[in-house]
Amino acid sequence: MTGGVLCCGNLVLDILVRPVEQVVFDATTWVEDISQHVGGNGANTSFALGKLGVPVRLVGVTGRDSFGDWVLGQLEAAGVDTRYVLRKDVPTAATVGLVKPTGSRAFLHRPGVSAHAFDAPVEFTADLTTGFQHFHLANPFALPLLRTHAGETMRSARQAGLRTSLDTGWDAKGEWMKVIEPCLPHTEFLFMNEDEARRISGCSDAGSAARRFLEAGAGVAVVKLGAAGCSVFTASEEFTVPGFRVDAVDTTGAGDCFVGGFLAGLYRGASLREAARLANAAGALSVTRLGATTGLLSYSETVSWMSRAAISQ
Repeated sequence: MTGGVLCCGNLVLDILVRPVEQVVFDATTWVEDISQHVGGNGANTSFALGKLGVPVRLVGVTGRDSFGDWVLGQLEAAGVDTRYVLRKDVPTAATVGLVKPTGSRAFLHRPGVSAHAFDAPVEFTADLTTGFQHFHLANPFALPLLRTHAGETMRSARQAGLRTSLDTGWDAKGEWMKVIEPCLPHTEFLFMNEDEARRISGCSDAGSAARRFLEAGAGVAVVKLGAAGCSVFTASEEFTVPGFRVDAVDTTGAGDCFVGGFLAGLYRGASLREAARLANAAGALSVTRLGATTGLLSYSETVSWMSRAAISQ
């Protein structure tokens, strides 16, 4: 185990409300829980890596406000190096999440400082990269300025000698392949869920999408399948690793935690199948509690949980 992970992405303050079956205006709806959590693709993935014992440094931007203070404090407590998180006099990005009893959710999002972050590509200086061997870009779609030079950032990371990975996320602007295609020749591990894979590629199924991404330059394509686990595609093989059976409370951030688990497996020298299994575990544990990262366990605790947990059918 040498080096750690540089993670680049957004930081968000999540306020989650559960359970919410429907929103009724001009009325009061009583709920069981309203609570504050770490959110944002960059923050969630970094938190998962830190929790799993991987050296991780987050590159991002947050507001110079109490929301930003709280999120940074939570990340630092999980072992995340936040020295490269800039502070700006713009409100921290925030999301109100309405969570159904089944775990599905609807988000109301204020981009805040995320709309002002990364007006230039990330510069991989020696000061930033020393001690790190992997660069992960967590959802370029969530950062309006970064999406315009995501490909250049990925290329620079490779030129700096770093392994690279990218988690696509959902594009509210609908630009999809325009943003992702320039990244693919410089992306060793590409993560996406089934819907994202189809939207980005224009293919009718996620498998065809993954193969298209490999042809465009990605090294490994990983499709998240939710409770069913994940499928992994390389130039020489394709396989599916089943997920773990859990009772879902809140699916917020499960995909980010999945990626953190996968990268944690790679950090420990795991095979692709082993990394996928650890990723499935991190994603499954994430959904067992309200909030993206509340259900996560340490690496040793996760391995112990995996030995007892039932596999999804």
